[in-house]
Amino acid sequence: MADKIVSAIDIGSSKIATIVGIKSQESSDLRIIGFHSTPSKGVKKGLIVDIDDITMAVEESVEKAERMAGHKINNVFISVGGPHIASLNSHGVVAASNPQGEIVEEDVNRAIEAARAISISNTREIIEVLPREYVVDGQAGIKNPIGMTGIRLEVDTHIITASHTNLKNLERCLSELGLTNVGFIFAGLASAEAVLTDTEKELGVVLVDIGGGKTDLCLYVDGALSHSSSIPVGAKHITNDIAVGLRVSLQSAEKIKLNLLRYVQQKKDPFKKTQEINLSDLRLPENLGEVSLKQISDGIIAPRLEEMYKLIFEEVEKSSYASAVPSGLVITGGGALTIGMIETGKRVMGMPIRIGSPTDVSGLVDELLNPQYATTVGLLLYGQQNIMEETNWKNFNRILREVNFGNPVAKVKDFLKQFIP
Repeated sequence: MADKIVSAIDIGSSKIATIVGIKSQESSDLRIIGFHSTPSKGVKKGLIVDIDDITMAVEESVEKAERMAGHKINNVFISVGGPHIASLNSHGVVAASNPQGEIVEEDVNRAIEAARAISISNTREIIEVLPREYVVDGQAGIKNPIGMTGIRLEVDTHIITASHTNLKNLERCLSELGLTNVGFIFAGLASAEAVLTDTEKELGVVLVDIGGGKTDLCLYVDGALSHSSSIPVGAKHITNDIAVGLRVSLQSAEKIKLNLLRYVQQKKDPFKKTQEINLSDLRLPENLGEVSLKQISDGIIAPRLEEMYKLIFEEVEKSSYASAVPSGLVITGGGALTIGMIETGKRVMGMPIRIGSPTDVSGLVDELLNPQYATTVGLLLYGQQNIMEETNWKNFNRILREVNFGNPVAKVKDFLKQFIP
C-alpha cells in the first residue's frame, strides 16, 4: 500500500502551526516532512474574532509548510480548544443483533449512536464521542466487546462538544483556502496523544495543555478519557503580568520570560535569592539593566501560576475523579516552559508533576520535540490512528446511501470523485 500523506493545522491564540507527515507501512513512527509556525492573528482564547486575519495567517503557514514538504495540502485535521469546549459522559444500551452469536462491529456502532443521542443546545456541536468501557450482559470493564457472546450491550462514552458558530467560522476559513476539513480534534486530546504514556492513562492522569490564551484539560481514568474542559487563562496572562510589573512592552515581557528559562537552565543554583539577571543582552527598547530573579519569579510569575493551578484543581474536583489520578499532572503547551512551573504546581496541587514533550515521530523533528508543539504533533498522531482508518468504508456506505438516480451520469461522477485523491 502507498504511503499516506497526513496534514494538520493547529490554530491557537499565540501561533498557527501547519504540519505534514507520511505514514508508511514499514515503520510504526510517523515521519514529519513539512512544518511551519507563524504568529496567530484573529484568535483570542481559542475563539475566532477576525476571520480575515485568521485566513491570511493560515494561508501563510500552509504555503510555507507545502514548500518544505514538496506536497500540496488538501485535507487537514483542525485543532479546537478554548472555553467554549464542554464535555459530558453518556450511556447507551442496545440488544445484540444476533443473540445466539457473537457481538459484531455493527452492534458496537449502534450502542455508541444510542449514547450519542443526547439533548444539547442548537448552538453546540458534538466533535468527539469516545467509548470509555463496555458492559456485556452485566459484565463491566470490557474494552473491546467485538467477538464476545452476549445479548445486551452497554457502553459508557465521553462526549466533547464545541461552539457551532466557532466551528462554522473555521470551516469558512478553510473553504476560502480550498482546504477540506477531515475532522475537528480537541486540542487537549491531541496533546494527550502526543505526550502521555499508556501506563499513565491506565493509572489515571491529568493532561494540562497551557496555550497562549487558554488551558485545555484532559483527565484519564482506567485508560479512558473521562473528563475534558478548558479554562480561559494561559501563558499570555503571565506575559501581561511581567509587562505591568516591570513597566515594559508585551514584546519585551515575552523576551524576558523566555530568557528566564534559559538563564535557570544554565545556572547550577538558579534560585539563589540574591541573584541578579542582566537583561542588557536582550537589547530591549526600555534599556533595562539588571533585575532580581526573586522579584520576577516569586513576586510576578508565581502568583499567576498559583491562580492557574487553583483553577485546574477546581476543574479536577468538579470532575469527581480527583482521587483517581495517582500519576498526577503532565504539563505541556508553550506555557509549560515557564520558570517555576513544576515547583509551584507541586506546592498547590500536592500531586506528581512532569513536563511532557511529543514522542513517536521522526523526520524533521528538531524543533517539534518541544512542549509548545504537543498539539501540533498530536493532531497527526490522533487523526491518522483514530479517524483516517475508520473513515474510508464509513464514507463509502454513507455515499452509497445518499446516491439517488434522478440524474444517473452526474451522480456516478460525483460518487467517483469521492475516491479520487
